[in-house]
Order: sequence, then C-alpha cells, then structure tokens
Amino acid sequence: MATVGKVIKCKAAVAWELNKPLVIEEIEVAPPRENEVRIKIVATAVCHTDLYQLFENKDSAGFPAILGHEAAGIVESVGPGVTEIKPGDKVIPLFIRQCRECHFCKSPKTNQCVVAWDGAIPTSDTPITCKGKNLQLFAGTGTFTEYTVVHKLAVAKIDPAAPLEKVCLIGCGICTGYGAAVNTAKVEPGSTCAVFGLGAVGLAAVMGCHAAGAKRIIAVDINPDKFEKAKVLGATDFVNPKDHSEPISQVLSEMTNGGVDFSLECVGNVGVMRSALESCIQGWGVSVIVGWTEMDDVSARPLMMIAGRTWKGSVFGGFKGRDAVPSMVKAYMDKKLKLDEFITHNLPLEQINDAIEMMKQGKCIRTVLSTSTK
Repeated sequence: MATVGKVIKCKAAVAWELNKPLVIEEIEVAPPRENEVRIKIVATAVCHTDLYQLFENKDSAGFPAILGHEAAGIVESVGPGVTEIKPGDKVIPLFIRQCRECHFCKSPKTNQCVVAWDGAIPTSDTPITCKGKNLQLFAGTGTFTEYTVVHKLAVAKIDPAAPLEKVCLIGCGICTGYGAAVNTAKVEPGSTCAVFGLGAVGLAAVMGCHAAGAKRIIAVDINPDKFEKAKVLGATDFVNPKDHSEPISQVLSEMTNGGVDFSLECVGNVGVMRSALESCIQGWGVSVIVGWTEMDDVSARPLMMIAGRTWKGSVFGGFKGRDAVPSMVKAYMDKKLKLDEFITHNLPLEQINDAIEMMKQGKCIRTVLSTSTK
C-alpha cells in the first residue's frame, strides 16, 4: 500500500472529555512500531461498555481518547517483529490479548493473560494524535476511526471471505454472551436457564444457552419489545419484572420448582447480579456475572453459597481471542452462529452520536458503523 511507512491522516470520532458528544476530527496515525499492527477499520459497532466509559466512568484520566473495541478491518502494515499477520489480512482487534506463553494462556481454565489488561498505551506514547495531543486507545483498540494501531497479541486473523460488517460483532458482544453460557456457566443439555438483560450480550447468552441444549430459557427484561428477538435466538419464556409485585427471584423460583439451573446477568447492575444469584436453585445452581461495571460493590447473603450455589464471573465469554475468534467467524460462515439478527442499524461513522443515543434509549441492539476511507 502507498501508505506503508507514512503517517496516515484520516478521520476518527474523538472523545475529548467525559459526558460530551464525540467529535469527528482529522487525526494522525503513525506507522506501526515493533510488534504493532496498523489496521484499516472497515466496520465497528457501538457497545454499552463504550457508553460506560463515556458517561458512567468518573475517571477523566482516560481522555482524550478514541473509544470503540468491537470491530473488523484489514491490515494496512505491520511493524518489526510481526510474523503471523501480513498486510491485506482480514482481522478482528481484541481487547484482551493472548500471548500463548504465560501460565494463564497455557491453562484451559481461563482466557486471562499476563498482558491482557495492559492494553492502554501511556498517553505520552500513543501512536495516534489529534491537534498535537496524544489520544488514548480505549481497551487497547480504539476502533471509532478509519485507522488504528494495536499490539500483535491483540489481533485475530480471520477468514478472508468473512463479511467484516457482520463479523465485527464477534469482537465483543457475541463472544461475551455466548461464551458466558457455553464456557463459563457450562450450560448442560436439558437444563433451565435465565438470562437477565436482552441487549446484544444477553441475546448472545440466550443463543449460547440454546446451543448448549438448554430445555427452557427464560429471558428477563423490562422492555417487552425485546422478547421476539430473544425468541428467534432460542428463548422459551419472557418475564418482565415490572409485571410482578414480588422479587424476580421469587417469580422465577415459582416458575421452575425452586430456581433455575443457570442464570446469567448481562446488565452490569449489582442489584440484578444479586437477583440472578438468588434465582438459582440451591444445591447446584450456577450464576454468572457478565455485565460490566466498576461503580458499586456487589453483595449476597452467605447462605446463598453455603446452600450450594456457585457465583462466577466471565470476561469475553472465557474465549482465548486469537485462537477462538477465527473459529467463531467460521461458525458464522458455516451458518452455525447467528449475527445478522443482532444488527438493527447501519450508519456511517459521522453519525456515531446518533448510534450512541439509540443505545442509551434502548432503541437498538447493535448499530454497525462504516468508515469511508480515502
């Protein structure tokens, strides 16, 4: 490509500060350094975690920044030390790295990595600038842009025939929910499950429960409009907590002869997390925290666990990204995984604030943004 080795000027949606709309700006993207990959972003979706960073997280240290972490693109160039990926490869950036060498990566028990959480490059050292200021890359990816730069351990090479405007969802929401059911909860055939929250992650969890052979999947949400979508993905029942005067855990216990076998919290609300745990049957019930928040502490009565319930956490669905993402893309290509059903809107990058507003108001599942590069 003609851009190799040169600074690329392109557009990006820049988050200058907390609680402010993103601004489409011209940015400068430096060539990839050692072990880095520069990617032309083709499609990127808006995830609630991006909204959390922009509106709920109170730490202003992460700004100015380029948000976004659920995307797909084409490798423009690579830096020294990058051998597994080459220009022209279709890829999905990863917000959790996989080095394949540390004790976490070598263990089948986790998808953590010793370098998994150091994706935020120090502000003074980021490869992207705007108006003379370094821009932080949210989650080490920063995909609300035409071009970004990520570490080689945070890139998954995928099928060259994959439609990037679809498989970009695999970069976060789909794997996070689906994997929470099949990898973390380990949902069993014939079991009864409850999924709390029917955003993209919750709907993916419904799909995962169905794929694992659950007999009954109860979708829980205060928005009844979401049940039809959940039904398409495998839900058998819908419960709106607003329709009941008693706690939702009691409602589910009465529906299931004592509680569900597996529950998945996909909201990021500590009160819902406790309700999901209390909805599980004593003796063997498993509840998984999937929703993201750092704002509050979560608590439960010790008897909940003493009685035999298990409380677990899950990030990126327990998937080891560089290994699993290509397989998830293949599953979609083989029509074994649904993605199209999650995409409710397609917009250009310039309308990112409209996409954010729709998500805030619960008017979309996933909005996919396209970039029009030079």
